[in-house]
Amino acid sequence: MARYLDVHPQDPQPRTIAQVAAMLRDDALIAYPTDSCYALGARLDSHTAVERIRRIRHLDHRHHFTLVCADFAQLGQFVHLDNAAFRAIKAATPGPYTFILPATKEVPRRLAHEKKKTVGVRLPDHRVAQALVRELGEPLLSSTLLLPDHDEPMTEGWLIKEELDHVVDVVIDAGDCGTEPTTVVDWSEGYPEVVRVGAGDPSRFE
Repeated sequence: MARYLDVHPQDPQPRTIAQVAAMLRDDALIAYPTDSCYALGARLDSHTAVERIRRIRHLDHRHHFTLVCADFAQLGQFVHLDNAAFRAIKAATPGPYTFILPATKEVPRRLAHEKKKTVGVRLPDHRVAQALVRELGEPLLSSTLLLPDHDEPMTEGWLIKEELDHVVDVVIDAGDCGTEPTTVVDWSEGYPEVVRVGAGDPSRFE
């Protein structure tokens, strides 16, 4: 059974965040809130998490996983950014966007896109997600919590606990969060291409 943790959305309890980070280091798979619905998260070098997420969401090997980062310094270790991308992404974050960029060698091969060698990165505007990534000290491997038989991502912690009790290790409930997934912008070819319209205003990248 998954542990169910009630966390304050604006002022997350440091002790609880530290507990979750410790469980992540011990290979836990968590469901956690972001500024654009709930997501599944795990430690970057977890060897079981990728397959667990693929099983839960019925994903194939073409799926882009996302690295949720604490700040630009961390983000810059894992993706290649030119000046134009840096300026545009800096102006739009933190916020409900995912950017697909060429991965550096710091990204484990199993997480990068099989053919393109790209990965998604994100700087969320949500206190709980930010606190988790800071406490962990590294990006959180993440994927939107959209189940195969659902039209929309999951947005309520108690429902996630009910639905995924035996397939995740921790559910963090911080109340209502966004109801739309992120807007996805592919910048892997050196220019922005909006490939999914979601919670973030796409017009700044069109």
